Amino acid sequence: MHVLGIETSCDETGIAIYHTERGLLAHQLYSQVKLHADYGGVVPELASRDHVRKILPLIAAALKQAELKTTDLDGIAYTAGPGLVGALLVGACVGRSMAFGLGIPALGVHHMEGHLLAPMLEDDVPEFPFIALLVSGGHTQLVRVDGIGRYEMLGESIDDAAGEAFDKTAKLMGLDYPGGPRLAAMAATGRPQQYQFPRPMTDRPGLDFSFSGLKTHAANTIAANPSDPQTRADIARAFQDAVVDTLVIKCRRALEQTGLKRLVVAGGVSANVELREKLQQFAAKIGGKVYFPRPAFCTDNGAMIAYAGAQRLRAGELNDLSIITRPRWPLDQLASVSC
Repeated sequence: MHVLGIETSCDETGIAIYHTERGLLAHQLYSQVKLHADYGGVVPELASRDHVRKILPLIAAALKQAELKTTDLDGIAYTAGPGLVGALLVGACVGRSMAFGLGIPALGVHHMEGHLLAPMLEDDVPEFPFIALLVSGGHTQLVRVDGIGRYEMLGESIDDAAGEAFDKTAKLMGLDYPGGPRLAAMAATGRPQQYQFPRPMTDRPGLDFSFSGLKTHAANTIAANPSDPQTRADIARAFQDAVVDTLVIKCRRALEQTGLKRLVVAGGVSANVELREKLQQFAAKIGGKVYFPRPAFCTDNGAMIAYAGAQRLRAGELNDLSIITRPRWPLDQLASVSC
């Protein structure tokens, strides 16, 4: 079946078409980075309006790329949450309306389930069960995954997510939006161990995260030191090392506690080169394996929504005509499906 995926949870308009036998047929993405750069972060109302402007042209472009017509579609999947409510409503209204007009099923997809399943779009697909580290601007979670919809939350951030801490620290350093990738680029020129940053919540048992204090430590370090480029790069390196080490330590604990050897890492921060390298080194030491989506599918995209929606639609799941979005939506509340 051909499934159209629509992603509009925040500041990217993502459209894709996935076929359950042939795989990904089309992928279109528009980023609003330039729109929000002057404000230092996402402005929800502007994000919603830009989704309205871009969504239909991108759907047309995806259909053209896949050499399909709207009548060739068998289902539509759209992000129903979590995310910005206005942005979510754009994708939900368009997806639900198209499905009604075409007489095909539509399904609201959980944004983080899309991220979690994004590595399934690659050639090397992880088998269930595995541990998933979902690490982005809004979420940092460790999840045991025994199948689609069979999720056990093992740990999550009690305050700032890792990506949020990256962005806030970058802003403290005067870096433009989006700050996280810019801080990571700056850290690449920093010298190791010039500054000592804590590895929060690693000195106690458990799998929860906390990055708010680390951000405060970075703010104090920035204020107490010169603002020359090398010093800033050294601070960025110390901050990134602290975040990456914390994530690696918690992943190791999760694998040890569950006895599993497979680790999936997804979400925007999973594109971080340092994180990828350290997790791959760790996995090799324990005889395990770590799986990442390609960089283009680490950030928000329609392909992950099309894939997740296709699996649930193929299993017979669908929504009624109601248009419902859920800005907050616990991942472990999803129903399991058999594919």
